[in-house]
Amino acid sequence: MLDRDGFRPNVGIVLLNQKNQVFWGKRIRTHSWQFPQGGIDRGETPEQAMVRELHEEVGLQREHVRIVARTRDWLRYEVPDRFIRRDSRGFYKGQKQIWFLLQLVGHDWDLNLRATDHPEFDAWRWNDYWVPLDAVVEFKREVYSTALTELARYLPRNEHRNRFLRQGLRPLGAESGSDEASAGHIDLPPGGSWEPDPHTGNEHV
Repeated sequence: MLDRDGFRPNVGIVLLNQKNQVFWGKRIRTHSWQFPQGGIDRGETPEQAMVRELHEEVGLQREHVRIVARTRDWLRYEVPDRFIRRDSRGFYKGQKQIWFLLQLVGHDWDLNLRATDHPEFDAWRWNDYWVPLDAVVEFKREVYSTALTELARYLPRNEHRNRFLRQGLRPLGAESGSDEASAGHIDLPPGGSWEPDPHTGNEHV
Protein backbone atom coordinates (compact mmCIF):
# COMPACT_ATOMS: atom_id res chain seq x y z
CA MET A 1 0.00 0.00 0.00
CA LEU A 2 1.63 3.21 -1.22
CA ASP A 3 0.48 6.79 -0.75
CA ARG A 4 0.08 9.14 -3.70
CA ASP A 5 3.76 10.13 -3.45
CA GLY A 6 5.04 6.55 -3.54
CA PHE A 7 5.80 6.11 0.17
CA ARG A 8 4.73 3.04 2.09
CA PRO A 9 3.30 3.68 5.61
CA ASN A 10 5.47 1.98 8.18
CA VAL A 11 6.10 1.89 11.93
CA GLY A 12 9.44 1.86 13.75
CA ILE A 13 9.92 0.61 17.31
CA VAL A 14 12.45 1.83 19.88
CA LEU A 15 12.15 -0.66 22.75
CA LEU A 16 13.76 0.33 26.07
CA ASN A 17 14.78 -1.84 28.98
CA GLN A 18 14.89 -0.50 32.55
CA LYS A 19 18.38 0.94 31.94
CA ASN A 20 17.18 2.93 28.92
CA GLN A 21 19.11 0.67 26.60
CA VAL A 22 17.42 -0.13 23.29
CA PHE A 23 16.68 -3.39 21.51
CA TRP A 24 18.96 -3.81 18.51
CA GLY A 25 18.20 -6.75 16.21
CA LYS A 26 20.43 -8.42 13.61
CA ARG A 27 18.62 -9.09 10.34
CA ILE A 28 18.48 -12.81 9.68
CA ARG A 29 21.47 -14.16 7.73
CA THR A 30 23.09 -10.69 7.43
CA HIS A 31 25.45 -8.48 9.42
CA SER A 32 22.91 -5.63 9.47
CA TRP A 33 21.53 -4.35 12.80
CA GLN A 34 18.37 -2.28 13.11
CA PHE A 35 15.29 -1.44 15.14
CA PRO A 36 12.12 -3.50 14.61
CA GLN A 37 9.93 -2.01 11.93
CA GLY A 38 7.22 -3.03 9.50
CA GLY A 39 4.48 -1.90 7.18
CA ILE A 40 1.04 -0.67 8.16
CA ASP A 41 -1.61 -2.87 6.57
CA ARG A 42 -4.72 -1.43 5.00
CA GLY A 43 -7.25 -0.57 7.71
CA GLU A 44 -4.69 -0.60 10.53
CA THR A 45 -3.81 2.37 12.72
CA PRO A 46 -0.10 2.96 13.44
CA GLU A 47 -0.59 1.67 17.00
CA GLN A 48 -2.27 -1.51 15.79
CA ALA A 49 0.56 -2.10 13.31
CA MET A 50 3.13 -1.51 16.05
CA VAL A 51 1.51 -4.12 18.33
CA ARG A 52 1.40 -6.66 15.48
CA GLU A 53 4.99 -6.02 14.42
CA LEU A 54 6.17 -6.18 18.04
CA HIS A 55 4.84 -9.72 18.27
CA GLU A 56 5.90 -10.84 14.81
CA GLU A 57 9.47 -9.59 15.09
CA VAL A 58 10.40 -9.94 18.77
CA GLY A 59 7.63 -12.11 20.23
CA LEU A 60 6.25 -9.58 22.71
CA GLN A 61 2.57 -9.04 23.48
CA ARG A 62 0.91 -5.69 24.25
CA GLU A 63 1.00 -6.40 28.00
CA HIS A 64 4.79 -6.72 27.91
CA VAL A 65 5.32 -3.03 27.06
CA ARG A 66 4.28 0.47 28.05
CA ILE A 67 3.85 3.05 25.30
CA VAL A 68 5.97 6.04 26.33
CA ALA A 69 5.69 8.28 23.27
CA ARG A 70 5.46 8.42 19.49
CA THR A 71 6.71 10.80 16.86
CA ARG A 72 4.31 13.59 16.00
CA ASP A 73 4.56 13.35 12.22
CA TRP A 74 5.56 10.94 9.48
CA LEU A 75 9.32 10.69 8.98
CA ARG A 76 10.27 9.87 5.40
CA TYR A 77 13.26 8.44 3.66
CA GLU A 78 13.78 7.69 -0.01
CA VAL A 79 15.38 4.46 -1.18
CA PRO A 80 18.03 4.82 -3.91
CA ASP A 81 16.99 3.34 -7.26
CA ARG A 82 19.77 0.74 -7.17
CA PHE A 83 18.06 -0.92 -4.18
CA ILE A 84 14.57 -1.01 -5.70
CA ARG A 85 13.32 -3.86 -7.86
CA ARG A 86 13.26 -2.78 -11.48
CA ASP A 87 9.54 -3.42 -11.86
CA SER A 88 8.80 -1.12 -8.89
CA ARG A 89 10.86 1.87 -10.02
CA GLY A 90 8.77 4.93 -10.71
CA PHE A 91 6.12 3.80 -8.20
CA TYR A 92 7.90 3.02 -4.93
CA LYS A 93 9.94 5.89 -3.47
CA GLY A 94 10.58 4.81 0.12
CA GLN A 95 9.03 4.64 3.58
CA LYS A 96 7.11 7.08 5.73
CA GLN A 97 7.27 6.08 9.37
CA ILE A 98 5.69 6.72 12.74
CA TRP A 99 8.15 5.79 15.50
CA PHE A 100 7.08 4.48 18.91
CA LEU A 101 9.09 4.59 22.13
CA LEU A 102 8.22 1.58 24.30
CA GLN A 103 9.34 0.49 27.77
CA LEU A 104 9.66 -3.23 28.43
CA VAL A 105 7.66 -4.07 31.56
CA GLY A 106 8.14 -7.80 31.09
CA HIS A 107 11.45 -9.66 31.16
CA ASP A 108 14.25 -10.40 28.72
CA TRP A 109 13.06 -13.99 28.52
CA ASP A 110 9.74 -12.78 27.09
CA LEU A 111 11.58 -11.85 23.88
CA ASN A 112 11.26 -14.55 21.24
CA LEU A 113 12.73 -14.11 17.77
CA ARG A 114 10.99 -17.31 16.60
CA ALA A 115 7.45 -16.28 17.46
CA THR A 116 6.40 -16.74 13.81
CA ASP A 117 7.38 -18.97 10.91
CA HIS A 118 9.10 -16.03 9.19
CA PRO A 119 11.62 -14.55 11.67
CA GLU A 120 13.20 -11.19 10.85
CA PHE A 121 16.13 -11.36 13.30
CA ASP A 122 18.52 -14.13 14.27
CA ALA A 123 20.25 -12.30 17.15
CA TRP A 124 19.63 -9.33 19.41
CA ARG A 125 21.29 -7.22 22.10
CA TRP A 126 20.68 -4.21 24.31
CA ASN A 127 22.49 -1.15 22.98
CA ASP A 128 23.08 2.38 24.27
CA TYR A 129 20.14 4.63 23.35
CA TRP A 130 22.21 6.64 20.89
CA VAL A 131 22.97 3.80 18.54
CA PRO A 132 26.02 4.14 16.27
CA LEU A 133 24.56 5.65 13.12
CA ASP A 134 27.44 4.38 11.01
CA ALA A 135 25.99 0.89 11.58
CA VAL A 136 22.77 1.99 9.84
CA VAL A 137 22.47 2.02 6.05
CA GLU A 138 23.22 5.56 4.90
CA PHE A 139 19.82 6.55 3.53
CA LYS A 140 18.12 5.68 6.84
CA ARG A 141 20.51 7.56 9.12
CA GLU A 142 18.74 10.92 9.15
CA VAL A 143 15.39 9.32 10.03
CA TYR A 144 17.03 7.29 12.83
CA SER A 145 18.68 10.42 14.20
CA THR A 146 15.47 12.45 13.91
CA ALA A 147 13.34 9.79 15.61
CA LEU A 148 15.81 9.22 18.46
CA THR A 149 16.19 12.96 19.03
CA GLU A 150 12.43 13.61 19.11
CA LEU A 151 11.75 10.66 21.43
CA ALA A 152 14.69 11.37 23.75
CA ARG A 153 12.74 14.06 25.62
CA TYR A 154 10.56 11.29 27.08
CA LEU A 155 13.43 9.22 28.49
CA PRO A 156 13.34 8.95 32.30
CA ARG A 157 16.90 10.30 32.66
CA ASN A 158 18.62 13.21 30.92
CA GLU A 159 22.08 11.66 30.97
CA HIS A 160 21.44 10.05 27.57
CA ARG A 161 20.85 13.42 25.91
CA ASN A 162 24.05 14.73 27.49
CA ARG A 163 25.99 11.75 26.16
CA PHE A 164 24.56 12.44 22.70
CA LEU A 165 25.78 16.04 22.84
CA ARG A 166 29.20 15.05 24.20
CA GLN A 167 29.66 12.84 21.15
CA GLY A 168 29.40 15.93 18.97
CA LEU A 169 26.29 14.77 17.13
CA ARG A 170 23.89 17.52 16.13
CA PRO A 171 20.27 16.72 17.02
CA LEU A 172 17.94 16.97 14.05
CA GLY A 173 14.46 18.44 14.25
CA ALA A 174 11.46 16.27 13.43
CA GLU A 175 10.46 16.31 9.80
CA SER A 176 6.96 17.57 9.23
CA GLY A 177 4.43 15.34 7.51
CA SER A 178 0.73 14.90 6.92
CA ASP A 179 -2.05 14.77 9.44
CA GLU A 180 -2.32 11.04 8.78
CA ALA A 181 0.00 10.55 11.76
CA SER A 182 -2.90 11.32 14.06
CA ALA A 183 -4.56 8.01 13.15
CA GLY A 184 -4.63 5.68 16.11
CA HIS A 185 -5.14 7.75 19.27
CA ILE A 186 -2.78 7.31 22.22
CA ASP A 187 -3.07 9.24 25.49
CA LEU A 188 0.38 10.80 25.24
CA PRO A 189 1.77 14.32 25.15
CA PRO A 190 2.26 15.61 21.59
CA GLY A 191 5.65 15.31 20.03
CA GLY A 192 5.50 12.27 21.13
CA SER A 193 17.54 -5.36 -3.13
CA TRP A 194 15.88 -2.79 -0.63
CA GLU A 195 12.19 -3.29 -1.24
CA PRO A 196 9.43 -3.71 1.35
CA ASP A 197 8.36 -7.29 1.82
CA PRO A 198 4.65 -7.32 0.90
CA HIS A 199 3.92 -9.33 4.05
CA THR A 200 6.14 -7.68 6.64
CA GLY A 201 6.85 -4.21 5.29
CA ASN A 202 10.53 -4.73 6.09
CA GLU A 203 13.21 -4.19 3.53
CA HIS A 204 15.41 -6.89 2.09
CA VAL A 205 19.18 -6.60 2.10
